[in-house]
Amino acid sequence: MPKVKKVPKSKKVAPAPYATSKPPPKKVANPLYEKRPKNFGIGADIQPKRDLSRFVRWPKYIRLQRQRAVLYQRLKVPPSINQFTQTLDKQTATQLFKLLHKIR
Repeated sequence: MPKVKKVPKSKKVAPAPYATSKPPPKKVANPLYEKRPKNFGIGADIQPKRDLSRFVRWPKYIRLQRQRAVLYQRLKVPPSINQFTQTLDKQTATQLFKLLHKIR
């Protein structure tokens, strides 16, 4: 026998709460200043300066160090070797060794 699906009754949605706060007043524009939008077409306003640092010809040592950083990120290192990239700095290491020496 095929099962008959029960159609649920439509649920009532709760009404929206009443707006108790007043809408913010509109700012009155100063009549002394009038808007003059800039036109960046040919022969019109000068275009704003853009950040062109991405397109600069960087010195060779900077390019090399950036390429090296990208290669190291892409390089897959076995975990047994990668554990040595996350070592403690000297000060923390000395504190740790002193603590371990006390508990010894």
